[in-house]
Amino acid sequence: MVEEKEAQYYSKDFQWEELREEVERDPSLRHHLAPFPSSSPHPSDVDAWRRFHRRHSTGRFFKERRYLLKEFPELVYCDDFTNLLEVGCGNGSTVLPILRAKQNILVYACDCSEEVLEKAKEILATANAVSLEQRFHPFLLDFSVGGFPNWLFCASCQKNSLAKPLNFPSDFKENESTTLNDLSFLREDRCCIGGVDFITLIFTMSAVPLQKMSFVADNCFSVLKPGGLLLFRDYGLYDMTMLRFLPEQRVGCNVYMRSDGTLSYFFSLDIVRDLFLGAGFIEVE
Repeated sequence: MVEEKEAQYYSKDFQWEELREEVERDPSLRHHLAPFPSSSPHPSDVDAWRRFHRRHSTGRFFKERRYLLKEFPELVYCDDFTNLLEVGCGNGSTVLPILRAKQNILVYACDCSEEVLEKAKEILATANAVSLEQRFHPFLLDFSVGGFPNWLFCASCQKNSLAKPLNFPSDFKENESTTLNDLSFLREDRCCIGGVDFITLIFTMSAVPLQKMSFVADNCFSVLKPGGLLLFRDYGLYDMTMLRFLPEQRVGCNVYMRSDGTLSYFFSLDIVRDLFLGAGFIEVE
């Protein structure tokens, strides 16, 4: 039964080179391949994303991403208490299945919209599961322009972690919930939580201007424990989402603007590889 489900899950996998050739042969898609005149980078409009989340505040627009546990089985098999940082959490469609699956995971989640963070808290509060609220710690941050807070992984502990593994006790406190940017979960004798074991970047980096992506990748590397994993999933070059864009919506090489002003970048494997290897990450097959 397990093998049958896995076969069904991967049944829509494809060869990217075959897709590229198909797109290049289609005259109606040539506007995606045309050279784009060099110009100043198109700025990201954070307010556009805030308006986007406000319009979809009911939480019905984003479905719970249950597939993540199949895509990243490391989340299921982690032992002991585990710290996870979700970058750009939106209304919680990524963190909810993770929190449901493992009661030993603590999630720290940031977003640029205070409203959507509050919505994520509401959705978790109404979920029929044990201790979700107590293991969810949201904080407000526009990660495209600002670094992560020191309480995630302070400079002193980062330096010490390179010399020897840090053994921090869990910050989980039973029957306690936190408000936005509330640090009451941090123990009085602690300067930080000691870094995170996992970072999830799920359809987040594509919304960051290309010239700021390395800044985000560097900051992610800085709060990840030695041996930790960054789990990345995003739009790929020639995705159907990309091919649906009209010529006038193309605002850069592989960059498109939706009618609501939000941007989306479409990655090639080489771009992703160069981005994260340049920040110090090691690629894991």
